[in-house]
Amino acid sequence: METQIVPLGTASAIPTKERHLAATALWRKGRLLLFDCGEGTQMRLLQSGLNRARLDALFLTHHHGDHFYGTMGVISTLALLRREEPLVVVGPTGTEEAVRSMPGLANDWLPYDVEYRELPANFSPHTVYETDEFAVTARPVEHRVPCMGFRFAEKARPGHLDAEKARAMGATEHEHLRALKNGERVALENGEAVDPADVLGPERPGVSFAYVMDTCPCEAGRALADGVDLLLHEGTFGEDQKERSGETGHSTAREAAHVAKDAGAGRLLISHFSARYDTPAPLVEEAQAVFPNTAAAEELKRYVLDPREKTMDDGR
Repeated sequence: METQIVPLGTASAIPTKERHLAATALWRKGRLLLFDCGEGTQMRLLQSGLNRARLDALFLTHHHGDHFYGTMGVISTLALLRREEPLVVVGPTGTEEAVRSMPGLANDWLPYDVEYRELPANFSPHTVYETDEFAVTARPVEHRVPCMGFRFAEKARPGHLDAEKARAMGATEHEHLRALKNGERVALENGEAVDPADVLGPERPGVSFAYVMDTCPCEAGRALADGVDLLLHEGTFGEDQKERSGETGHSTAREAAHVAKDAGAGRLLISHFSARYDTPAPLVEEAQAVFPNTAAAEELKRYVLDPREKTMDDGR
């Protein structure tokens, strides 16, 4: 099953007729992760065709409204849909207080539990969400308020199975081959055993994705993006507004491209565009001069995370 990144909103600060506020979905094996949740996010989820009821975790970079104000609506709607599964919300200190201050959103009213995982300013980088198959790590980045970026990384998978060799060693049953494919040792009826290391190729790396929003270019952003298959990095301004970009704690598209280049990322999507730009085309042009494999994030387009694919022609 492929992992898809779906930008839901690419605007900075205020929405425009063409761009919505910050939110990005990650869809994997029928489950949903959400990075930021600006106003209108749940409408964009509906328009994307992704099942909002499959949301497992919400990762908030910071508390500026264009990244946060949709959170209450999503939590409330899930309650009205009679959700029972717990929901994880990762965000800065004060996230739970802000959400619970809204009438009707205290946990004692909701039909499901919300587990808040709050991170203080200048926290040490660490894993904030993990399953058997992937992990999400967070690092503080440099903005005007406490802010963080995130990295999603699948765990390595067993290598390809040499079925012919496995059968020659006595693992002839379908159950044997399935177990070996999953990295499990198989005991045979004759008392011998087949070890996965003898019939599996090299481990296959999982896919990776970094979400770096609302930050000046910084070492934390580069660390999050280190070797990722896809980096989604803010490119709020062009070089014509570089001074303003620094004053407001943002990055230019060209600066985002330098982050991607320095980090060895496979692809770069720039997003979080200032309303002063009718089109992101000039920002993309500036970024491509540094990192050619750059594109502007297109809302509702599905970008497949695949380490074998290094071009932008993968929207579904």
